[in-house]
Amino acid sequence: MSGHQNGRQSVRQNGAVQAAPDRWKPHGALAMRRRFMDRLATGLSLTATCVALLALCSILLTLLVRGVAGLSLVTFIHSTASPGMNGGLANAIVGSLIQTAVAILIGAPLGMMCGIYLSDYGRGWMASTTRFVSDMLLSAPSILIGLFIYQLIVVPTGHFSGFAGSVALAILALPIVVRTTEDMLGLVPVALREAGIGLGASKWRVIVFICLRAARTGVMTGILLAVARVAGETAPLLFTSLGNMDWSVSLAQPMASLPVTIYQYAGSAYDDWVQLAWTGALLVTLGVLAINILVRVGFGRKGA
Repeated sequence: MSGHQNGRQSVRQNGAVQAAPDRWKPHGALAMRRRFMDRLATGLSLTATCVALLALCSILLTLLVRGVAGLSLVTFIHSTASPGMNGGLANAIVGSLIQTAVAILIGAPLGMMCGIYLSDYGRGWMASTTRFVSDMLLSAPSILIGLFIYQLIVVPTGHFSGFAGSVALAILALPIVVRTTEDMLGLVPVALREAGIGLGASKWRVIVFICLRAARTGVMTGILLAVARVAGETAPLLFTSLGNMDWSVSLAQPMASLPVTIYQYAGSAYDDWVQLAWTGALLVTLGVLAINILVRVGFGRKGA
């Protein structure tokens, strides 16, 4: 009797073993379900990509159609003026370039030094706190940075200034450079560091002359991305540099900028101001797009 039962059990087990591979056959239930999920995920990914590309192309096309009409020599050589006075964007363009350049000159060295500290020296609670604050600044609303600098610089000095705007932009650029520098230095092979130390070089010389040189492409990429990040900021400049209808290159005085000029002109009831707002938006977009293309094409090939 027991032998008969053992025979039945072996038959059932053999049937289960034979049935299991059927699920993996091309027309099995599991294989069909997996093909369905693969096609569904692929379709959703392609749809999301098409939607993103459509939105980007729509924005660029709108800016080109509405902004190209205002591109003329007057736009680049005349300062902003009252409606109907044939004004341009020269002071706003120069002001944006000055404030962005000063911001990067302040933020890039500080960000690199902070990134070096986190990568090579940072240990314990100090490094954890610094990294946490840096990550917080990455997601902090830019208007809060503007209000902070307003209380820190504008209120004590009693007036708006281009320097205050540059400091606000530097704070926005700082965490990007910090994170990029730390990550790029972390990718430098340990063998390079050991080789430098083995030749008798001090740690700071190894970092400056070996590690930073090896990671310079990634660090420069981070700096350029920081430039693209701050170039179109409006909110912090409203509370710091404010804007200026006249020509001004003094960091101690209110200074014009493209983002603030676009903000002021876009809601105007005057057609020439609205046209200049579209043209300014086109210039900012093309500048940021050129920086991103330079980062991906130029530095990407060097990194490869």
